Amino acid sequence: MTTRPRNPAAGTTRPHGPAAGLQGSRCPVCPVALYPAAGTCPRCGGPAVPAPLSGTGTLWTWTVQRYAPKSPPYREPSGGFVPFAVGYVELAEGVRVAAVLDVDDLDTVRIGMPLTLGAGDGDGVPRARPVRESP
Repeated sequence: MTTRPRNPAAGTTRPHGPAAGLQGSRCPVCPVALYPAAGTCPRCGGPAVPAPLSGTGTLWTWTVQRYAPKSPPYREPSGGFVPFAVGYVELAEGVRVAAVLDVDDLDTVRIGMPLTLGAGDGDGVPRARPVRESP
């Protein structure tokens, strides 16, 4: 697993939001959304059905990864390890998703900040970035 942290311009070019394909599941009986997708509802035990997630939410909590993860499975990028932020993004559906935070400056990360969330670069790691305010 490699990590391309911090700079959205240098990171993923995949779109964030509903079109990015963040797939979860939902229980048709009780109001539970799940990520990652599961076949069974953890609340009522009934079947859960696949459902796309909104891809927008707020930062619930976060931290900075300041040291390289153990290897394997981590493979250090050619430019060396660079600290990066990770956090839980609470989606509109109420589910919290762990994600790498693609931010330019670690000092700008704040709990409650609005984020868009995408499925990642095909490495299985969701990635979130701040919502850009309209001028």
